[in-house]
Amino acid sequence: QDVPLYTALLGDIFPGCELPIPDYGKLEETINQVLLEFGCQRVQHSVAKCISIFETKITRHGNMLVGGTLGGKSICWKTLAKAKTMLKAIGQEGMEKVVHQVINPKSITMNELYGAYDLATMEWTDGVLSSIMRVMCQDEKTDEKWLLLDGPVDTLWIESMNTVLDDNKVLTLINGDRISMPTQVRLLFEVSDLAQASPAT
Repeated sequence: QDVPLYTALLGDIFPGCELPIPDYGKLEETINQVLLEFGCQRVQHSVAKCISIFETKITRHGNMLVGGTLGGKSICWKTLAKAKTMLKAIGQEGMEKVVHQVINPKSITMNELYGAYDLATMEWTDGVLSSIMRVMCQDEKTDEKWLLLDGPVDTLWIESMNTVLDDNKVLTLINGDRISMPTQVRLLFEVSDLAQASPAT
């Protein structure tokens, strides 16, 4: 419902200009092919959502996929990831192989997610998220690396991601380590709603 409003605003700023409709011929064709491979119907809405994710990932390093269970969030990003990998394999310009890792941030504690000191030995142990981020960010291959956080957003864990999601693109851990995120690493959040997300997030 925001599209007509956005189009009207663009019309006010750039009167008389018509936006060209982008042609995603090869990408759209491959997305349809992947949907068939996954045993899904080739619904135009699903294809459009895959292309929307593709477009937003060009400009943003952190994206939220918001919707209810069985709404098609997972199938959209999986379809896009496989389509980009297939296009890279045939030498399509501008496409890279996609590798991904999925974490449910609510299935483990904060210490298990980000890391913690052993109170007896004062030895630092990385958490699941910080160790995966460290490996992804140190990998110098041109492959796109997507880190999926599939679970409800709440203030307990999402606030620690604020510096990653802003222009700093740095995950700061409580032991002082700073993990900088290169351009080939992207974050995707699969959530049902943003009721607990702060304006900073």
